[in-house]
Amino acid sequence: MLAYVIRRLAYGGVVVLGVLFFLFVVFFWVATPDDIARRALGEKALPEAIEQWKINHGYDRPLWPWQDLDDNMLFSHYESMLTFDFGRSDADDVPILEKIYDGAGPSLALTIPMFLLSLPLSVMLSLVVAVFRETYVDRMGVVLCVLGMSVSILLYIIGAQFLIAKLLRWFPISGFDPSPDVVMRFLALPILVGIVSSIGSNVRFYRTVFLEEVHRDFVRTARAKGCGEARIMVRHVLRNAMIPILTQVVIAIPFLFTGSLVLESFFGIPGLGALTVEAIQGNDFATLRTMVFVGALLFVVAQVVTDLSYSLADPRVRLE
Repeated sequence: MLAYVIRRLAYGGVVVLGVLFFLFVVFFWVATPDDIARRALGEKALPEAIEQWKINHGYDRPLWPWQDLDDNMLFSHYESMLTFDFGRSDADDVPILEKIYDGAGPSLALTIPMFLLSLPLSVMLSLVVAVFRETYVDRMGVVLCVLGMSVSILLYIIGAQFLIAKLLRWFPISGFDPSPDVVMRFLALPILVGIVSSIGSNVRFYRTVFLEEVHRDFVRTARAKGCGEARIMVRHVLRNAMIPILTQVVIAIPFLFTGSLVLESFFGIPGLGALTVEAIQGNDFATLRTMVFVGALLFVVAQVVTDLSYSLADPRVRLE
């Protein structure tokens, strides 16, 4: 197993290097060091100030190794990320680690409750739909799931802000206050939107998984022995469907740390998702590459943990 983990981590390292290279190419394809300097200093900044800013932040060097093998931005980009030297933000010169530390709390306060509530609710509804398979309950559930998947999350956000926040005035439209007494008032609406917008795709996926298990031989044997339908679904179907469920769960864990870009941006939550969006809008390459690098690392680790969890959930799985 150790050899397998090392091999997967090596493959993951190659993926991270590729992600960093792709980000570097795409970013400097649509933006130049001058654009980054102007966004940081203002459009009316003098050329001398722009040149000095580029020198101070290392953007005065050539982009590619064939332009200067010893001193170029691509090698510096890799060196900074692989040594975890994230530096300072291009937008406001604040240390990026400080920004990550400040944004991690709001992001986790949003994503963890949303994840912990959405998962059991989706599994429970999927089991109910699977129990009533090939009936009107099943067909209606599939229709509602498809409708839920077809609606953009932006429509959920706008509808919730208008109906629940503006008309009913149950929760604030946007904003964030970390005080324990009021923090859930600001998080309740985005958590509700996140759960409702994801419930359709989750139930559709888990329903398919459960229906595949329902027709297995061991389920027919349990039913022939007189086991009740509820016991069969929980003790046999759910237990043997843990592999795809674990895949969904473990892969979702890295995104708990990186936050929700859309929800945080529309609800004014100062988390890591909003930080990433601000970095994109502000041509803040230093912050953007850090967030992408952290996300890629967490994703690679989650892939390895997913494989390890397979062997724990099903002893028949062998990692080679």
